[in-house]
Amino acid sequence: MGNMMKGKVAIVTGAGGGIGREIALAMAAEGAKVVVNDIGTSTTGEGADKGPAQKVVDEIESRGGQAVASTDSVANWDGASGIVKTAIEKFGRVDAVVNNAGILRDRMFFKMNPEEWQAVIDVHLSGAFYVSRAAATYFREQESGAYVHMTSSTGLIGNVGQANYGAAKGGIVSLSKVIALDMARHNVRSNIICPFAWSRMTGSIPTDTPESKARVEKTKLMQAAQIAPMAVFLCTDAAKEVNAQVFAVRANEIMLMSQPRPVRSVHHAGGWTPQAIADHALPALKPGFYGLDVSGTVFTWDPVI
Repeated sequence: MGNMMKGKVAIVTGAGGGIGREIALAMAAEGAKVVVNDIGTSTTGEGADKGPAQKVVDEIESRGGQAVASTDSVANWDGASGIVKTAIEKFGRVDAVVNNAGILRDRMFFKMNPEEWQAVIDVHLSGAFYVSRAAATYFREQESGAYVHMTSSTGLIGNVGQANYGAAKGGIVSLSKVIALDMARHNVRSNIICPFAWSRMTGSIPTDTPESKARVEKTKLMQAAQIAPMAVFLCTDAAKEVNAQVFAVRANEIMLMSQPRPVRSVHHAGGWTPQAIADHALPALKPGFYGLDVSGTVFTWDPVI
């Protein structure tokens, strides 16, 4: 047991299993009082089960920690407000929010229907906004707080068949940056983790090609528990100078990820025409183009286990 989160109250969404569970356990191990939020749905968002959240609470309490279960949904304002209300009513404050809840509805873009799109946006992107916004009132009043949001290599780089998930996870990066800008005056931080780990969600990745099978086998080597230390650290006072950053955590590797900045530029004194762009701008800019990369073509080395 450590004490880096002693006296603090942390909310962890999607904490009934996988990465969220490990973060909740690690928060408690460092002295935090934890709101374990999970509605207990399937990986695609169907059904509900109060069991997973309560099981994690029982595990925390069996180790001498303090926790409370929340089965409210992050996907609507009332549910998200209820999650934060649980922290206030049970523990009297809230100091950290880890937006981890998520579902998948993978399908090729040209076959994806509006419901599949909206369901994923609602949980990942809207959910991160709702819970963060609900906590912001208390963060401003106490002039302190920390957000940790989960993105994905799909949102940062791209993957096939995940237009909804990639859009949501990319949006979360922008959301975090603006939260950091807006809340900095109140000593509130907002950072991002891109986790690489085997979990119930990654376990649903199709393995119908040799390449996908190899990718899944590599992912199995990366454990959810290896993500938790970074999430906990970002919520501690030791991270008070860390704000608006994007980190990737891959087994025992921690990477600081780049953020969009100009790569090349061209100018034309007389102004541009479509033909001038084709003749001059394109040849100058093309060496800086990014290819049709997916996560596996960027992270080509084996994880450091």
